[in-house]
Amino acid sequence: MLFYASTYADLNKATKDKVVLLPLGAIEQHGPHLSVSTDTDIVTYVAQQIEKLLPYSVLLCPTLPFGSSHHHLSFGGTISLAPELYTQVVIDLVNSLVVSGFRKILLLNGHGGNITPVKQALAVLSKRFDVSHQPTIALATYWEVGGKAFAGEAPMQSPALSHACEYETSMMLHLFADKVWMDRVERAQRPESNGYIPWEDDEPYRGVTVFKQTEFISSNGSSGEPQLGTAEKGQYLLDKAIEGLVTFVESFKSWPLLDSLVNE
Repeated sequence: MLFYASTYADLNKATKDKVVLLPLGAIEQHGPHLSVSTDTDIVTYVAQQIEKLLPYSVLLCPTLPFGSSHHHLSFGGTISLAPELYTQVVIDLVNSLVVSGFRKILLLNGHGGNITPVKQALAVLSKRFDVSHQPTIALATYWEVGGKAFAGEAPMQSPALSHACEYETSMMLHLFADKVWMDRVERAQRPESNGYIPWEDDEPYRGVTVFKQTEFISSNGSSGEPQLGTAEKGQYLLDKAIEGLVTFVESFKSWPLLDSLVNE
């Protein structure tokens, strides 16, 4: 079911049995070879496929195309909401859904920079609504739900999805080859590994986080190994992401709404 193609009366009837799916994208530089719409294009496609496979379970909202991308601004080609504003935007959008009566809301994320501000939004929304409305609001990032396929499993040749990398290049080659310029691919210069921070996405997380503007960790705005991208790999990745998310949504729909466990 499509949110934007429904009347308010139809939407009001859907509050009890639909999982609301709100895709979160970004418009930002993706190196010298990918369209700035990459994150929005991919997450929108994934969300549309989920709705097609689960039309009676999912209520698909329009994609929020702008994300938290200030770390890319120095390259140009980026339209960004600051992290604190992005948190508030997500709060306001989800607030609208909750007060309209929806109780199962899934934020489907397609941009790494959105993750931290969206988690902050979830904390605020939990404080605001857990007692009064008892919604369950989840954040799912498609490549994290996609599992090992996005973490170096064959046929992928680089260790993990990063930015304008083998993974994103492959998916865009499969979906929108006219938005990919492989003749412009150039592997970026990156900082040397320090054993803790994965500048090249080749270090496992070890409990240490450092956030730097992209210009300090990439010479051209890309990362990873974009030259290894192929359309065939892209189809494989998208199939795995959609498979994992469909399984999750089917489970999520069945979760009971939680009551307080504290005796009054």
